[in-house]
Amino acid sequence: MSTFFSEMMCLCLAVTTVLGGLVLCKLKKSPGQVGRKVICLVGVLGGLCLLSLSLFWSLILFSLSCFLMYIYLSYQELLPVDAKVVLITGGDSGIGHALSKYLDQLGFTVFVGVHNEKGSGAEELRRTCSKRLSVVQLDVTNPQQIKDAYSKVVEKVQNRGLWAVVNNAGILGYPIDGELIPMTDYKNCMAVNFFGAVEVTKAFLPLLRKSKGRLVNISSMAGVVPMVKLAAYGSSKAALSMFSAIMRQELSIWGIKVSVIQPGGFKTNILGTSEMRDKLEKDLLDHLTPDVLEDYGQDYILKQRNYFSSVNEYGHTDLTPVLLNIQHAISAKRPFTFYSPGSSAFPWLYFVSFGLTIIFDYFNKKFNFSVSDMPRALRMPNWKNKAM
Repeated sequence: MSTFFSEMMCLCLAVTTVLGGLVLCKLKKSPGQVGRKVICLVGVLGGLCLLSLSLFWSLILFSLSCFLMYIYLSYQELLPVDAKVVLITGGDSGIGHALSKYLDQLGFTVFVGVHNEKGSGAEELRRTCSKRLSVVQLDVTNPQQIKDAYSKVVEKVQNRGLWAVVNNAGILGYPIDGELIPMTDYKNCMAVNFFGAVEVTKAFLPLLRKSKGRLVNISSMAGVVPMVKLAAYGSSKAALSMFSAIMRQELSIWGIKVSVIQPGGFKTNILGTSEMRDKLEKDLLDHLTPDVLEDYGQDYILKQRNYFSSVNEYGHTDLTPVLLNIQHAISAKRPFTFYSPGSSAFPWLYFVSFGLTIIFDYFNKKFNFSVSDMPRALRMPNWKNKAM
C-alpha cells in the first residue's frame, strides 16, 4: 500500500511539475495584467491547498488548478497582427501618441486621429513611424472631420473592415472644486471625453462589424473613484464607462468585443501647457459670482496650481503598462472587460467597489483637506456662528 501511495505521489508531483511548467511558459507570452493575476491566483490556491489538505490531495487540486489556468491562458494568447488596421484618436501626445508608435512597431496598420495635423506631435509620428501609419485630422467634436476620417479608413480597408477603434482623445479641464468649475468646462469634458467617443464609435461600427473586431475605450480611474477636484473630468469618464458596458452587451451578438482601460496616475500631456492652464484659471475667476469668490477666496483658487505639480511629481512616466494592456485588449483571443494599469489603480477601484463609503470618505478627507488649504470662509473662526 505504501509503495502504491509513493508511486501515486511521484506521479502527482510529476504531473504538477509539467503543468506548472506549461503555465509558466504561457505566462511568458501573456502581457501585463494577465501574468500578474495568474501568479497571484496560483500563489493563493497553492497556499490554501497546503494549509487545509494533505500533501497528496494538495498536489491533485493544484494540478487541476494548473490545468485550468493553462486552458485560460491559451485563450489569452495574442492573435497574429496580419496587417490588422487600428484607428486611434487623440494621437497628438500622451497615451495616444505612444500607442501609435508602439502598434506601428508591432506591424499594425495605424490611423492616428490628431487634433492638429500640422502640430509637432503629428509631424513626429510621420517622421519616426513606418509608411503603414497614417495621420488624419480628427477633432472628435467635429462631425465633418469624423466623416472625412471614416472615408480615408474605408478607402484603405475596403471589404476587410477595421479591426479596432481606440477612443483615447480626452481633456481634463481645470481641477478644482465642482462648485467653481465653469459650466463650459463641464460641457467641454463631456463633448470630448464622452460625446466625441460615442460619435466616433457610431461612425466606425459598420467597419468593426465586418471584422468582428474590438472597441477599446480609454476611461480613467477617476471614472469610478470619486476624486476631489475632478468633478467635470470624472463625470465624463464615468459616462464613458457606462456607455462601454452597455455597448459590450449589445455588440457581443455581432462578435465585437469591448474593453475599458482605467489607468491610474500616469504623466501625460492631458494637463496641457502652462499657458492653457493660465487661460483656464482666468476664465474660472472671470465667471465666479462675488459671493462665491468671497467664500472661497482668490488665494484658495490660486493654490490649486499645486495640483499640477503634484501630478507631475507622483505620476508614472513609463506608459508601458498602459500600452501592454491596450495591446492585450486589441489582440487577445478573449480580452478582459476592464484593465487597470498602474500600481495605484486596482487597489483604489477595489476599495471603492467593495469597501464602505464612510471609510473611503474619511481617508479621502484626511488626505485631501487641511486647515491651511480650506476655502477662505472655512478658515474664519466665527464662520459657523455667522452661518447660524
